[in-house]
Amino acid sequence: MKSPYDLLGQVQQQIGQFVPDMARAARDDVENQARATVLSVLAKLELVTREEFDAQQAVLLRTREKLETLEKRVADLEQKLAGDQKNDQ
Repeated sequence: MKSPYDLLGQVQQQIGQFVPDMARAARDDVENQARATVLSVLAKLELVTREEFDAQQAVLLRTREKLETLEKRVADLEQKLAGDQKNDQ
């Protein structure tokens, strides 16, 4: 017959085997819930990929360059027009 200490030791061993499995399952559950929450938040933010961002940044740069060129051209034409009007008077 087993002594109470042997019986207690056996119960502790069984619980010791059960607890890591339970802790692992709880950790996995928490990780899955956290992952789902993060993905949900990211989906609501309507984020773009790095490639899309870089492409839009390049378009913006070209647009700015064209705008600066057109602004200079308009300023030159305005100056020329003002000079022509002075000569006509």
